[in-house]
Amino acid sequence: MSNQLSLEMWLARIEAGHPTEIDMGLERVAQVAKSMDIGFSGTKVITVAGTNGKGSTTTLLDAILRASGARTGLFTSPHFLHYNERIQLQGEPVSDAAICDAFSYIDQCRKDISLTYFEFGTLAALQIFNKAELDYVILEVGLGGRLDAVNIIDADAAILTSVALDHTDWLGDTLEKIGYEKAGVFRAGKPAVCGLAQPPASVIEHAGAIGAELYRRGVDFDLVHEGDLWSWHGQDAQGETLSYEHLPRPNLPLANAPSVLQTLALVAPEVGISAIKKGLVEAQMMGRMQRERLGQSPMILDVAHNPEAASYLAMRIQDLQIGGKVRLILGMLSDKDRGAVIAALAPVVDEWHLVSLQGPRASTAAQLQSYLSQTAWHYANVAEALDRLSGSTQAEDLVLVCGSFLTVTEALEWLIARA
Repeated sequence: MSNQLSLEMWLARIEAGHPTEIDMGLERVAQVAKSMDIGFSGTKVITVAGTNGKGSTTTLLDAILRASGARTGLFTSPHFLHYNERIQLQGEPVSDAAICDAFSYIDQCRKDISLTYFEFGTLAALQIFNKAELDYVILEVGLGGRLDAVNIIDADAAILTSVALDHTDWLGDTLEKIGYEKAGVFRAGKPAVCGLAQPPASVIEHAGAIGAELYRRGVDFDLVHEGDLWSWHGQDAQGETLSYEHLPRPNLPLANAPSVLQTLALVAPEVGISAIKKGLVEAQMMGRMQRERLGQSPMILDVAHNPEAASYLAMRIQDLQIGGKVRLILGMLSDKDRGAVIAALAPVVDEWHLVSLQGPRASTAAQLQSYLSQTAWHYANVAEALDRLSGSTQAEDLVLVCGSFLTVTEALEWLIARA
């Protein structure tokens, strides 16, 4: 019966199959993975953890490796429009059939072991990648690192993009606690590439305690701005200095590119400068500084949902030097630092359009208003806000949509419905 289920039926089934959405720990998922005989002999694995920057880092890694001719598998989360976005082979989402087959196999192997939605998805990605005979597998951590399902795999290299306060109910309420959880993806004798020159002490201490080879941006590798171009310098696996000059700026945050190049220098030395340049130019991501249009106005969609990401987004918007008004459509979840996100965005926003999201963790527009001193427009959903703004903006205005994956997803659905 299970192998006759559609992907939508499978997703509904696995979502209802565990008593909690998040259940930190590796014992259950590792036991099922063992019975599935998942292993990556001949395939190099790179794990990416961090508060912000995981998506752009994994995307850059994948794009550059594919540009070099490597066969890649990429696992990310969450998705926007289709679950298949989470599992990609050679830059393309896998089919419904491939995911359903993987789910069916997991269901047979797990016996009476209960798995969360994310654990099921992680095992499905690993099963699909295991069968595909890939050169590289790139795994994005879902939450934290040490106890995330992705961490059942011993990676050949790990990247820690950033450490900031987020998911404090699960990871701890200090940067030291959060840093320790994220550094849990490091492995003894393997490269641990950190996008921070001064990470929390817990990150450095954990790397030293287990014997991971720690590389820090600003210490062991870094970038140099050159107008519209940039250069990178770092180290190869033998500790020799390595440099790449006159690199194009990616469409994704440049801050994450140095860690990508350092990692590739250590685990993929066959990747040359031409593939690096090609991958930097071609790397694209849905929901990160994604440019669209709303009527006659430009529109940007970005999932920024914590203070660090919101500050970066505000800086990018400021760099655009908008001639008209920046009209922000903001929807957030209640377990995020809503006040700090709004404060970070406030310097670049002229007009606030607050939307209510749906679900047990959702914030209402009225709740978001409590963090604002000025009056804002309130809407029941993103579509309602877009309907209103679509006929009232000027060509020199910018419409910005951000605050949550849910907010951006609603905007994407609205755009598709009107295409």
